[in-house]
Amino acid sequence: MGDLAGVALVTGASTGIGRHLVEELSRRGMAVAGLARGEERLSAAMAEVSDATGGRTLAVAADVTDRASVDAAVARVVEDLGQVDLLVNNAGLIDAAEEPLWEADPDQWWDVVSSHIKGGFLLCRSVVPWMVLRNRGRIVNIASGMSVRARPEYSAYSVAKTGLMRLTEALAGALEGSDVRAFDVAPGVVDTPMTRSMAMWRGFEDWTPPEEVAELVAAIAAGELDQWSGRFLRAGADVLDTLRSVTPEDAARQLRLQSYGDGDPLG
Repeated sequence: MGDLAGVALVTGASTGIGRHLVEELSRRGMAVAGLARGEERLSAAMAEVSDATGGRTLAVAADVTDRASVDAAVARVVEDLGQVDLLVNNAGLIDAAEEPLWEADPDQWWDVVSSHIKGGFLLCRSVVPWMVLRNRGRIVNIASGMSVRARPEYSAYSVAKTGLMRLTEALAGALEGSDVRAFDVAPGVVDTPMTRSMAMWRGFEDWTPPEEVAELVAAIAAGELDQWSGRFLRAGADVLDTLRSVTPEDAARQLRLQSYGDGDPLG
């Protein structure tokens, strides 16, 4: 299609939603760097995308929760491809089992939270200053329905995705007045190895097409949805033409307390 330009950096890029995004962004004309922990699988995925699209890709193995690893990975991307125009924070773990939080393994529970929140923070910390310096860039944090509605059997993932939304809003507020924007994009229920592993989706068939996630991210990258910076968008439910024509007001699509009634002092 060739309707985009610049450099994209996608974490969790070797499989699932990240892999789909890498291919679509490459097909649309961006040079795409993929980050993931497993070097062999990541390199194979990036090579497949390059062969399929003819675009330029780069595989950079990194642990998104390790500051030195993230900083080195971003430096490699900048050296090989140039400064990042689009950052997609997609990497993250899921609870090992469907269970209440008091039965969860504490280390695995915290690893889930860290993978999303610390990972998103470290990538933003390394990439966003250069976006600000150039006054150009878009950040997409991959959200979830669990960002706004906790599932008790997935407490770590729910906490992580809610925290990531707060990170997005804080980032967007700090960037106000610049041409750098941050967004939450919930992909819906995409048919991936992660969702297939979750008992709650057994027998589910009404999958969100990954193409719809990619269309939403591409529209953000193109600057078509800037009025939604700091807010929650949902692939498979939101219609792009509607989003383009609507300017949200007040706290629309942001996390807020709901009033209990007219006398609520926090209402």
